[in-house]
Amino acid sequence: MKKFIVMSFICSSLLFAQVNKTIGHKEIESKIRLVDLWVNELMDYYKIPGLALGIIYDQELVYSRGYGNADIKNNIPVTDQTLFRIASITKLFTGTAIMKLRDEGKIQLDDPVKKYIPWIKFKNPFKNSEDITIRQLMTHTSGIPKEAAFPYWTDRNFPTMEQIKETVENQEMFWEPGTKFNYSNLGISLLGEIITVVSGIKYDDYISQNILTPLGMNSTLVQIKEDNTDLAVGYLHPVDKGQRVIAKFTDSKGITSAANISTNIKDLAKFVSMQLSSKDNSVLKLSTIREMHRPNWMQPGWKNGWGLTFSTFYNDNQLYVGHGGWISGYRSQILFNTDDKVGVIVLMNAEDFSPSIITDRVYKMVANPLIKAFAEKEQEYKFEEKWYDYTGKYVDSTYWYTDVIVLNDKLYTYDYSYPPNQNPESNLTLLYYESENTFRMKDGNGNKVVFEIGDNGKVKRIKIGENYIYAVNRD
Repeated sequence: MKKFIVMSFICSSLLFAQVNKTIGHKEIESKIRLVDLWVNELMDYYKIPGLALGIIYDQELVYSRGYGNADIKNNIPVTDQTLFRIASITKLFTGTAIMKLRDEGKIQLDDPVKKYIPWIKFKNPFKNSEDITIRQLMTHTSGIPKEAAFPYWTDRNFPTMEQIKETVENQEMFWEPGTKFNYSNLGISLLGEIITVVSGIKYDDYISQNILTPLGMNSTLVQIKEDNTDLAVGYLHPVDKGQRVIAKFTDSKGITSAANISTNIKDLAKFVSMQLSSKDNSVLKLSTIREMHRPNWMQPGWKNGWGLTFSTFYNDNQLYVGHGGWISGYRSQILFNTDDKVGVIVLMNAEDFSPSIITDRVYKMVANPLIKAFAEKEQEYKFEEKWYDYTGKYVDSTYWYTDVIVLNDKLYTYDYSYPPNQNPESNLTLLYYESENTFRMKDGNGNKVVFEIGDNGKVKRIKIGENYIYAVNRD
């Protein structure tokens, strides 16, 4: 367990947060105090009923706090157990399910959608266009309409999947598949139906059994009832004399896979931690998770794009990933960067303020201090005197030389360059101990480094990744 854990007392007032366990790092504590002051200010000015904030570093929810009320009338405070509708963030769970089925060999992303749901027959004015694929549904480039053929954002009466099936043939495609971006709730809804058809179980059950349960998201619900006492009351924007009206409760029905999950800060942090992990997990392989984050579609300007159901954008040459959600009475946002291993979550029971304002600013405020603080503790380096046996000169088959040296009680490789590098420090790569005679390169490609011992008890060669360098004068 990491030692830098911060949790605030959850309170219903907009007073400054109290800290019950410090992280022992003054810069982070100062940033969090400032975050609390600023969020309280926003809550007060915009009359936001309730809000939950979470900050994740790698596999830990290092800070969480509830602000304001989950229920104004009954003065119920927001806590880390309070459930919020997360709307379109549901799409990320749908995308995760699709990738799991792909990894199991049950589907391919470039399969035509009609292979699994043959009733999908839109009016297509584009002659000789190719079939819509699963990948295009995930990246919102299928060319189909944004919504099913019902006014559910007007009357909040969502269609069933059967009703959607009966009406798609009357809907016309907007664009030729794969040519333009058009965000589509309908498209993600079709992915939910593919999950049901391919897995043989209901979408709700598949998500629960294959994502929520393995991640320990035990409070998260695909379907939630209005009378659930943990659910924050959703509010519309202030109307008569500044009073907020309670939003009509909705069941997304046929649009469930695009917009229906409810969760809390503690649970959603586990899903974000899965995105930040550097290892395979019980839901997806690491390579698959990173594949989902990788931009598959870039908008003009090459700054904003779309991964496999994830929204992406570049800033200062770094890739940021996330998604927002907005449904009657609720808004939400997640933002993370896998290089920094930092993520921020905001959940709200109001719809007239953009939570991305908070996630973006909080990220900028806390990311660097968190990285600096955890780096020291995560990589505690314990040198052993016997490592001097590894030191010396090595050479590969093409006469490129490498020294293994000890500097300041740390083991490094020093790769010679021709001509010599003007900055010798750039030739160094730090080695971290993993097991007997085995290390891992800290930088670059993270290669495993294995010192192979000869019959004389001395190192005869080093295996770096899949290649070898040989000891010089070790007889």
